[in-house]
Amino acid sequence: MRARWPALAACAALAAAGALWASGLIGIGQAWLAMRAQAAEWADSGLWLPHYRVVTEARPVAGVDDNLSGLTFSPATGTLFAVINRPPSVAEISVEGDLLRLIPIAGGTDPEGITSVDGSRFIIADEARNRLSWVEITPGTTSLDLTTAPHIAIDLEATANMGFEGISWDSNADRLIVVQEMWPARVLKITGLARALAGEGLEIEVEQWSPAAGRVFLAADLSSASLHEPTGNLILLSDVTAALIEYSPAGEVVSLMPLWRGWNGLTHGIPQAEGVAVGPNGDIFIVSEPNLLYRFRRDRAAAWAAVAKGG
Repeated sequence: MRARWPALAACAALAAAGALWASGLIGIGQAWLAMRAQAAEWADSGLWLPHYRVVTEARPVAGVDDNLSGLTFSPATGTLFAVINRPPSVAEISVEGDLLRLIPIAGGTDPEGITSVDGSRFIIADEARNRLSWVEITPGTTSLDLTTAPHIAIDLEATANMGFEGISWDSNADRLIVVQEMWPARVLKITGLARALAGEGLEIEVEQWSPAAGRVFLAADLSSASLHEPTGNLILLSDVTAALIEYSPAGEVVSLMPLWRGWNGLTHGIPQAEGVAVGPNGDIFIVSEPNLLYRFRRDRAAAWAAVAKGG
């Protein structure tokens, strides 16, 4: 009977470690240590998330009741675009959080991601169909039909509801960044899409991007992504871990923002964070279900003052 206790203790230890990882504490701790080593290089040249403070917190987007997900900033309109999966639609939102219009999507099953490519061109990711569709959204657009839109499908061999969860366009490299939620959590970089759409051949390449030195992502899941083009840094959003992590192009952890009460000026933690976007002035926007908008602005002086006060 006594021989069972070591095995039971080992199982309990593994279960506890798994629960701790799922809570995000281990990943956030590792990211925090990695960030401290990057301060000299990135504190003034990257986004550097510790310097951000919330300026709009948990503002409900009136007119959207539930399922607000995915997020992108359009330089052409100066507004945000998000997707809603039930009923499938695109929401255009002002940077202050006002709903400007809802655009219903025909032929969509589970839209989870959207990214602005250029001008009026956008890409919508449908998780249920593993499909990436190119659409035009102009000021006069009142509906979208994905059944007639140019598209590609990529089978991620994901379990149900664990496929495409976020996308971001990299105009410098002319490629699309796609994140898979979990099992496994991964980031794909897809090139050749623009040439294929222009009829210049089907030379599409899919490359898996990973953190440096073969490390795992320091988050239990990936719910969204946004590329900061001036630096090439990628910020990854995690709902389960409740954190935003900035990575360099080489895959090194640059900085971290826990989405917890008391961090970066938050009076309450961010629930179910589902979309992130970076504006041209560096402002960071996050949407969380059911319909909340957050806006963070880089304010180094306020961040240091908060550190000095211990908050």
